[in-house]
Amino acid sequence: MQELHTALRIRQVALHLAVNLTVIFAIALASFGLMSAASNAFAQTAGQAAGQAADTMPVIKASFVRPNDMNMGALLLPSTRPGQYVEAPRLATDVDIAVNGPIARVKVTQRFENPSEGWVEGIYVFPLPEDSAVDTLRMRVGDRLIEGVIKVREEARQIYEEAKREGRKAALLEQQRDNLFTNNIANIGPGETVIVYIEYQQTVRQDHGEFSLRFPMVVAPRYNPQPVIQMVDFDNKGGSGFGVVDPVPDRDTIEAPILDPRENAKINPVTLTVRLAAGFPLGTVESPYHEITSKEQDAETRILTLKNDTVPADRDFELKWRATGEAPNAALFTEEVDGKHYLLAFLTPPRIAPDKLPKKDREVIFIIDNSGSMAGESIEQAKLALDDALTRLKPADTFNVVRFDDTFEILFDDAVRADGENLAIARAFVNRLTADGGTEMLPALQAALIDRNAGDTERVRQVVFITDGAIGNEQQLFDAIAQQRGRSRVFTVGIGSAPNSFFMTRAAELGRGTFTHIGATSEVREKMGAFFAKLENPVMTGLSAEMAGGAGVGAKLSEVSPDPLPDLYLGEPVVLAAVTDKPEGMLAIGGDFAGNPWQVNMDLAQATKGEGIGKLWARRKIAALEAERSYGTDWEVLNREVEEVALAHHLVSSRTSLVAVDVKVTRPEGEDVSSTKLPLNLPAGWDADKWFADEEADVQGDVPSPQKTFLQNFRKQATQLVAAAPTSEAAAEVARANQALTLPQTATPAERNMIIGLILMLLAVMTGVILRMYGRVGRKVRRAEAARNADARSRLP
Repeated sequence: MQELHTALRIRQVALHLAVNLTVIFAIALASFGLMSAASNAFAQTAGQAAGQAADTMPVIKASFVRPNDMNMGALLLPSTRPGQYVEAPRLATDVDIAVNGPIARVKVTQRFENPSEGWVEGIYVFPLPEDSAVDTLRMRVGDRLIEGVIKVREEARQIYEEAKREGRKAALLEQQRDNLFTNNIANIGPGETVIVYIEYQQTVRQDHGEFSLRFPMVVAPRYNPQPVIQMVDFDNKGGSGFGVVDPVPDRDTIEAPILDPRENAKINPVTLTVRLAAGFPLGTVESPYHEITSKEQDAETRILTLKNDTVPADRDFELKWRATGEAPNAALFTEEVDGKHYLLAFLTPPRIAPDKLPKKDREVIFIIDNSGSMAGESIEQAKLALDDALTRLKPADTFNVVRFDDTFEILFDDAVRADGENLAIARAFVNRLTADGGTEMLPALQAALIDRNAGDTERVRQVVFITDGAIGNEQQLFDAIAQQRGRSRVFTVGIGSAPNSFFMTRAAELGRGTFTHIGATSEVREKMGAFFAKLENPVMTGLSAEMAGGAGVGAKLSEVSPDPLPDLYLGEPVVLAAVTDKPEGMLAIGGDFAGNPWQVNMDLAQATKGEGIGKLWARRKIAALEAERSYGTDWEVLNREVEEVALAHHLVSSRTSLVAVDVKVTRPEGEDVSSTKLPLNLPAGWDADKWFADEEADVQGDVPSPQKTFLQNFRKQATQLVAAAPTSEAAAEVARANQALTLPQTATPAERNMIIGLILMLLAVMTGVILRMYGRVGRKVRRAEAARNADARSRLP
């Protein structure tokens, strides 16, 4: 009986253990689900409402509103009161552009208004031209004007954060990309307005006798590929192991909340004035995307303003002008700064008819972006552009088409002849494309750069990239172009109302090609015609610049930028900046023009004295240094050089920032400050239904809008969890997968499934242990019962 009692007790303990373990694992799985849901809810709130930093404090003494109370577009931050919200800071921008010949000076005024009753920090993500030399930051607080100072990036951030903690007003201007900046304004009091002034200098673009200037108004939402686990070099001495590599390490910085235009009026009003002093008698002056009014000052000068006074910041502004007759074909400017002489030269080669240029047959690989960001007008522009390009191919040319979203597809196994049958197949392929999914550019670009006919000297190989460039991992693309281009030349066609111009220009520079922008369907035929004429062949190659002849014999030219000078295509000018030890003698620019030697001498004695020429040189020098990163040059060395140039010329760069701090403490002790990113408009022409996907689709696992931040945040957390303790075999599989030319599966919850799988495996092992324990107990119970029965039978009479 004692044996039976013991066995039954063991069985009872085992049952309790099984129940408890089951409950524990149920709680673990439920917690995992709640964590995922919480992550999703948090990220959705961040994307749809605040976009706040992780250390956001609640707004104190907030003025609460309800959505129905609003009569204008605004970002509403969730409050502690059910159904009530706090309005985020408002923004208004004024732009003043002064154009003098080929140089523009731009002043941007940003007014940050705090409509709430709490203290806030406003964070504004905004674009500027990719070649802008940003040198000025001022902050107006009441009647005080605080001048910004240039500091190394980390030092500037430290100064700003200290002022924020102490309750002083401060502004911090940082560059995140060449064309993407953030402005942080700390301690804006209840009902207060803080005004920030930003100034920069840039050059005017010239192409086929047309001069143009773009002012970008909105940062388009960007697709950021997720971190991956791969082999990494930890100590630069051969020591390697598995690590998480993030292609967009600053993803949280460059993202901003987007206001849904289906439910809100557009926000962030902009006023804009251009004072155009062309330097020659003006002919046509037009803005293709905005209505403008023009007042003529004289034959060479116009004052241009927006017809409607203000416009929402939802698309790039562009101004184009031509001369009544022949525009100047050369210009030379000089400036002396701290004993150094800087020069800026513009030179247009002689005109030549396209049919006079030497021609070769071509192998053209077209890449078309049909990801979700292209939905709306952009995909139609892209399809028309590609169709037009196919029409311009000659029968002796070969071609192929690659399309991509979060997958990619190559139309033909190899480049095929541009005959009627193949062109018809390509047109049918392009016509059926719809815009959906993520923007995984890298695999498509790498596939297009694979040259199966590398030894072919009879054809020139060209890769034409048609995209809006709405990505955050530009550096990965630049590295691929620089390291895998081979004999190919890369050309970019920027599509839509707010293309990523930094990606377009840098990709074309690294690819020894050129670029164009198409912002409206009506522009496709004209711009693609001019673009394809450029693709025929470079007009000028082997460009060089040196000091020669005249009174300046012995003068030295140094630090020519860009270096090397790029090839020129039909209609494009030579634009170079350089440093010389004395402004004397002749600047000789020469190269091979349409197969013949060509040289022009420009007399420095006739150069125009200019302002900001040194800053324009410095901006080009910094861009050249940063481009070197794609060729494997030591980043630390390059960063030090960038810091040195930027600090010397008071410029914002990837390594330097402008910071302005008020000496007066304005935020009362005990009052907290709430941080929030200011909302942006969805770019004009984008499909809001695609971008703001229904939540039901997310729940079902169908993700028509992969840019949804909740999925990205979840995958980021899941990847970090897996990276913390990967099994050797799983890690090896991941590494092999990452090294292969396969598509990252960013549209599937792979990392989440891995975690769930690990938990279920552990649960299965524990369940097996419990069942084996239960089986042993059961056998003991049965033996005890058999012994008891035998004993009972033995006592029968």
